[in-house]
Amino acid sequence: MLFSTKNPTPKILALSTALTQSVIFALILILFWLLDQSIFPFYFVFIVFTLQLFISYLIIFNALTKFIYEKVKVIYKSIHSLKAPKQAAKLKIDMSSPILEQVEKEVTEWAKDWTKEIKYLKRTEQFRKEFIDNVSHELKTPIFNMQGYLYTLQEGAIDESEIRDKYLARAIDNVERIALIVQDLNQISKFETGGIQLDYKKFDILELVQEVLSDMEISAEKKQISLELKEHAHKSYFVSADKEMIRQVLTNLISNSIKYGKNQGKTLIGFYDLDKNLLVEISDTGKGISQEHLPRLFERFYRIDKGRSREEGGTGLGLSIVKHIIEAHNQTINVRSRLEVGSTFGFTLEKAQKN
Repeated sequence: MLFSTKNPTPKILALSTALTQSVIFALILILFWLLDQSIFPFYFVFIVFTLQLFISYLIIFNALTKFIYEKVKVIYKSIHSLKAPKQAAKLKIDMSSPILEQVEKEVTEWAKDWTKEIKYLKRTEQFRKEFIDNVSHELKTPIFNMQGYLYTLQEGAIDESEIRDKYLARAIDNVERIALIVQDLNQISKFETGGIQLDYKKFDILELVQEVLSDMEISAEKKQISLELKEHAHKSYFVSADKEMIRQVLTNLISNSIKYGKNQGKTLIGFYDLDKNLLVEISDTGKGISQEHLPRLFERFYRIDKGRSREEGGTGLGLSIVKHIIEAHNQTINVRSRLEVGSTFGFTLEKAQKN
């Protein structure tokens, strides 16, 4: 072709093709004229060239237009309908525009969208498999334990009061563990489906923290961990939130700081005024968490040290519930940690309006 563009339109394609054919035909006529100039006058070459160019252009342009409109449009419209089904019926293609460029753009965008979709589906499938594996693993241990205790009692140990009482107590502990797992899963499910309505109230966060610290005193004393407010955290701050939900958040985070803290260590609570919001931080002087674990820390059943975590108790759903509660308040939660130094969990709450 004599004309070339990066994304030629049908008009340019037709014109360049027709011009090429006309030039070739004109050269043939000139060759015949040179061989015998009496055949026809030279200007006849220009007349034929012009007519050939015009007729070829019309024929080729119509053919290209029909091909592109009927063939390429099918691809263009199909991809466009996948991207925007409601608009597909109204789709019109401007044949004077660079149609191939439009198709290329649509195909590229469609490919990118579907690549993202496939990656998302793969992540979702992987998450589903991990979740089922984790639930099965968490339930398997207490179920097997109960089976062992009950089979032992069934085989005759029920007549021995000391063994009977001990095994029944252990079986009940495992039933309660299963009940806690189901209860936590149910709570997470309600958050994800919008089944939980928050009861917003104005309350003093300092007062609530002090109540939770009082409840945690016995657990802290067993590990010789001191529960303290930071120097600047003795001021009352009124926030607007679901008080019992925030109590659950504080209980979970402070309980974790005790479980995974070092003996004779500290759990520190601080408040930071962020204008419209209040930042609440719970810090410990424990072993800390490796950076590789931080992105997945709030996932269901995710455990850094699986064996140690089960010995310490808990369902493995606490931090996931905490995240759901804070996000249900349209607030944020974060964690920062250093190995052998400790961890700090921080979440924000909306400050209550002054009356």
